[in-house]
Amino acid sequence: MKRMVFAAALAAFCLANPLKAQEAALPDTGRQANWSIAIHGGAGTIVRDRLTEERRVQYEQALQIALDAGSEVLSQGGSAVEAVKAAVVLLEDNPLFNAGRGSVYTWDATIEMDASIMDGRDRSAGAVASVDTIRNPILLADEVRTQSEHVFLAGDGAEQFAQARGIETAPADYFETEGRRESLERLKAEKTSSIEVDYKFGTVGAVALDQNGDLAAATSTGGMTGKRWGRVGDSPVIGAGTYADNRSCAVSATGWGEYFIRVGVAHEICTRIRLQRYGAGNDTVTSVSVDQAQAIADDVMAEVKNLGGDGGTILVTSNGDALYSFNTAGMYRGRANSDGMNEVAIFGGERQADESNTPDH
Repeated sequence: MKRMVFAAALAAFCLANPLKAQEAALPDTGRQANWSIAIHGGAGTIVRDRLTEERRVQYEQALQIALDAGSEVLSQGGSAVEAVKAAVVLLEDNPLFNAGRGSVYTWDATIEMDASIMDGRDRSAGAVASVDTIRNPILLADEVRTQSEHVFLAGDGAEQFAQARGIETAPADYFETEGRRESLERLKAEKTSSIEVDYKFGTVGAVALDQNGDLAAATSTGGMTGKRWGRVGDSPVIGAGTYADNRSCAVSATGWGEYFIRVGVAHEICTRIRLQRYGAGNDTVTSVSVDQAQAIADDVMAEVKNLGGDGGTILVTSNGDALYSFNTAGMYRGRANSDGMNEVAIFGGERQADESNTPDH
């Protein structure tokens, strides 16, 4: 794939090894990475002939900046939770992505944002849904996790909690973008049924392993273009769009949320990896290889596809292996670790030269 290494101004980058997302696994060195992180900016019908060179560069730069932010936290000894928040906040602030400032419109031309976060140390979690004034929903989700006895707050209640906790808000016009409005208008002009919406997956997320061996996952989204009736997808649902457990992995998902909820994608991946590690009991721990973890993620995503759903996942295992799995044409994605890996990609079919013998998924 195209690998980007930013200079001090984050303006220069160079081309390096290609990477195929579905096969993106760290080399199986037999030792745990000191720290590791993976991010995504959504999955969907992302193909080369629909993305201009200028737009591609913008996405790659945005991904690299977020990846660098999370990597900096981890390299300085910060926690996995702080790393995923740092990465997701920058993605929420960038109107390229369907989260925070770039959130899509509902059928009624309003904004309804969802987010969730989970700490693999104690499986504490926080989530919010259908908020419309919160500048960075991921920060509110973490406030729910740490400063309330609850896991999931929605709508006006979540907004009231945010006000009580001093979470930064923004006016409606902060979230409005012309491109998102045009998407809604096009959807209404071309579709005859409110069910037939334009499924574009721009959800953002991050997963990380820190130097203490702790895992965390975070996901944020503006939802689905043209959604109605207070629809909520998988992003704020712990176990569907987000999950982290130090015994196995951390997962953030993006895609057609209804199917990810039905499969319980994030929890399913983590549970299968945990069972692979511990077997029937907790007295013997078996190492889960890169190939085994990748196969588990691919199998779960195949289940989503078999039901009719599209999308993708990122995950980091307790060994520090950073992986992707998606069943769409592309996924905005990136990964880095303490061994020097630092790369971003967009399209399906991109792969590392040293992984050229890996079969397609």
